Amino acid sequence: MLIKQLQYLAALGRERHFGRAAVACNVSQPTLSAGIRHLEDEMGVPIVERSQRFKGFTVEGQKVLDWAQRMVADYEALHQELSLARQGLAGQLRMGVIPSVLPVTSLITGPFAEQHPAVNILMRSLTSKEIQRGLDTFDLEAGITYLDNEPLENVRTRPLYRERFFLIEAGQDSRARVTWRDAARLPLCLLSRDMQNRRIIDGVFRSIGAEVRAQIEANSPLSLIAHVRDGKVATILPHGFLSLISGMPGLKMRRLVEPEPSPQIGLVYADREPVPAVVKTLLNSIRRLDMQRSVDLAAGLVSAA
Repeated sequence: MLIKQLQYLAALGRERHFGRAAVACNVSQPTLSAGIRHLEDEMGVPIVERSQRFKGFTVEGQKVLDWAQRMVADYEALHQELSLARQGLAGQLRMGVIPSVLPVTSLITGPFAEQHPAVNILMRSLTSKEIQRGLDTFDLEAGITYLDNEPLENVRTRPLYRERFFLIEAGQDSRARVTWRDAARLPLCLLSRDMQNRRIIDGVFRSIGAEVRAQIEANSPLSLIAHVRDGKVATILPHGFLSLISGMPGLKMRRLVEPEPSPQIGLVYADREPVPAVVKTLLNSIRRLDMQRSVDLAAGLVSAA
């Protein structure tokens, strides 16, 4: 059994398509198919349900895939560990990030990239459930998501900062406050319900006895901002977005109060030993940061003094 064959299988499990899996492995599709067939011969079981296109894995094939994902992850982690000992960290850091956190991730990835230029950082905008799946299948080394609302399973966590919520409307810039009850009376555009941020917002409205139906839903915060700028709707976003939109003309941002929820954002990574070198190094980098102050400072909630 060659590690390449396991990598082909892991890529097929991730892409669910022979052509895309071959591209991901930088080989031709016949080479990838031949490698998986050789793995089937060696294991003595059919792994893939054969057809003109990918249909899925057999029962035995799913078990082989589960082991292949672990073995490939351990192989890559070993390479990172040896690289760290010889010449500094190299390899790839694959991170899943919920959309509501994307504007502040550079506070983490910027210093890390500067300290470890040989590491390629691949960031994906994912829901919390997709981050869970990516950690479970070893397709991600880490994720950034909510820690205290719908917590992920089989992970270790590192708290980063707490969110504050703001109502974004068309109008002149103002940092006055507005209640959630007043916001419930406005026409709203919000993230779609598959986003945990939306479920948190819906929960806040329910806690004050208000049921809100968003007129427009999207899975991109930037789409929400565009609708607010060009239409007659308001949206609700975490304070991490304020640094991006504060310079946009015609928008005002008001802090939502009564209540003032503050969900915890944090780093998550698989609960397994040994912890991959790239994750350990990322944790060491984060320990030097004061994320709460950095996010609050970028949003204008605290002064630099």
